[in-house]
Amino acid sequence: MSEVNHYQSEGKDFERKWSDYYNAVVGRPPRDTLLEALARFDAESLNQQETVVEQPRFAIDLGCGEGRDTVELLRRGWRVLAIDGEAEAIARLLNRSDINRQLLETRVVLFEDVVLPESVDLVNASFSLPFCPPNSFPSLWEKIISSLRSGGRFCGQLFGERDSWAIYASMNHHTRQQIEMLLQPFEIEMLQEEDHPGKTAIGEDKHWHIFHVVARKK
Repeated sequence: MSEVNHYQSEGKDFERKWSDYYNAVVGRPPRDTLLEALARFDAESLNQQETVVEQPRFAIDLGCGEGRDTVELLRRGWRVLAIDGEAEAIARLLNRSDINRQLLETRVVLFEDVVLPESVDLVNASFSLPFCPPNSFPSLWEKIISSLRSGGRFCGQLFGERDSWAIYASMNHHTRQQIEMLLQPFEIEMLQEEDHPGKTAIGEDKHWHIFHVVARKK
């Protein structure tokens, strides 16, 4: 795959040299949305009376990047299917010294072509879903819902309509009302909104309009 990810749009293109991003986020901790979802799974386990040894929980890390969230899931004994559209991302993940390969499966596939397994405990999508082409997003979201078991969780981020990158027709953005509609099959456990100027991981000025989501499938 090309090192430069280039999206065609009607007059506006989104272009990102992903190598620069991966280099900028090396060593960063897992996302707070993932940690919140994992804390809720842990709380449920403490509330269960059974002492039966269970199979490892199964997570999909959708748009895993260099693996900051995948590594945390593996560290906690989860099985992980890590998916990214960039071959470099998966190569960087597999080159990490802190992964448990016995619990890890990887795939290089674009959002619009992804096929997800069933009965998944967690779908984690940290800052990745906005890069799904808008025409493919409804199908991808349905795949996420279908893949999760009842009681499974989604955690991740969606971008709002006031985000700087909303100018790109190749990315998807949502209003809060639209996100609440998307989350109807779930019990919302976290829905935090950020709307402020800031910078990207590689130091670019940007207005962020982000929704941080943790939700449990009904």
